[in-house]
Amino acid sequence: MSSSKVRVYFLSSGRIGIPIVDALCHDTELELVGIGSQPDKEAGRKKKLAPTPLAKHVQEELNLSVEKPATVNSPDFLEHLKDLGVELLVVASFGQILKPALLDLPRFGCLNVHASLLPKYRGAAPISQVILDGDEETGVTFMKMDPGLDTGPIYCESKCRICPTENVVQLEDRLGELAAGSIGDVIRKIADGSLNPRPQPAEGSTYAKKIKKTDGAADWNLPATVLARKVRAYYSWPSLFALLPISGNYKRISIKEAAPIDLQHASKPGTILVATPKSLVIACGQGALNIIRLIPEGKKEMSASEFLRGTQVAEGDELPPSTGDFLTQ
Repeated sequence: MSSSKVRVYFLSSGRIGIPIVDALCHDTELELVGIGSQPDKEAGRKKKLAPTPLAKHVQEELNLSVEKPATVNSPDFLEHLKDLGVELLVVASFGQILKPALLDLPRFGCLNVHASLLPKYRGAAPISQVILDGDEETGVTFMKMDPGLDTGPIYCESKCRICPTENVVQLEDRLGELAAGSIGDVIRKIADGSLNPRPQPAEGSTYAKKIKKTDGAADWNLPATVLARKVRAYYSWPSLFALLPISGNYKRISIKEAAPIDLQHASKPGTILVATPKSLVIACGQGALNIIRLIPEGKKEMSASEFLRGTQVAEGDELPPSTGDFLTQ
């Protein structure tokens, strides 16, 4: 291949990396010399090892190999990148911190594709956080990596509107496509010196903390609009979950789709207002939550109407207090 092609190595684990790696693979003016992802992790009830979404796609759809280093900062992996002649390292939702020795290794540095408009939502979960906060706009930032947490200077950004009903998986996929549309041009401009990074603004920085399992506990004292955003933000994990009183016992449900409803008269938060074969509605601190799709404990995802056709749920019953410790016991 021509020596003028930029030699790129790609590190990613999340779904956002799928459209990006496809774009890198099909860009004839770049040379993708390697792909790395996080090691396989236990998943599901049987705790079987499973690849990351990015690794699964690359292995099954692109029929390419994926390296899965326990740490990309090891001397062996650094030497491996040197042997490959990597000139630019591209990172998108990878999951490991890159130390200075790695950041300084490639000729053109390390390019991070971050799923927010920096300096807003630095950190581990920017896509979930932008939904939780009810923002109407987000995007991807192409950033030159430094030792800080998403603090490096910005090359450029691409913006998009957030659809009011889309969940975190749908938004991540759209942001991946948005980034993929620009990644090749950004790399070429970095390499030829026509795109120089600018420092991030000193004002307006926020942090998107890592999500915990207990964050998914449904607090019915919150407004229905906030709970509906949590359903969307936690769609992939941990889901918004609650305990539903069924025939004298409590059964856990994971709520996968829901919509807020205005109420003319206030009801005690957590009260089941409607439980017909077509609708399941729970009172909240403000308004009510209409549950559209859910996963009952030990079963597959289904519509609320399917669930209610086979389950006796009584109107007027109250859901127990929603605390993360209680719901995850």
